[in-house]
Amino acid sequence: MRRLPSIAVLLVALAVPLAGGLGARHASASVAYASPYTFEQTFGTALRLVRVDLDFKIVEKDVASGYLLFEYRSPESGGRATQGAIEVVNGRAGVHVAVQLPAMPQYHEQVLLDALVKKLAAEHGEPPKKAPPPPADSGAPPPDAGAAP
Repeated sequence: MRRLPSIAVLLVALAVPLAGGLGARHASASVAYASPYTFEQTFGTALRLVRVDLDFKIVEKDVASGYLLFEYRSPESGGRATQGAIEVVNGRAGVHVAVQLPAMPQYHEQVLLDALVKKLAAEHGEPPKKAPPPPADSGAPPPDAGAAP
């Protein structure tokens, strides 16, 4: 008889986090892009896209850290502002861009990123071609390495 209340308490304790997880969800995914343009070109174009083309309010920006925080407005949300972010990171493999609109469906992030890609091409033309990687060293000596001068 005493077991029933302890099992009920256990079931309630397990069900509460599950029910909380099924409630209102926010999209936390972001979309990313490997930009073939320089950091300066990519960041500057993202800033112009957000502020000039889309007329969103810039909340905070830091060029050295490569991020823009802005108020995103969509006709779907009735003009209500939600927080958005664009991060531009200069790494070994190139320039990485991430767009985040946590309160919106992911396709909003993709539309914003697609607009950035289109604007980069319109403003800067074809991306610069990257040099091909050097051939892998096979460990064999060059053909003339053992020849006498």
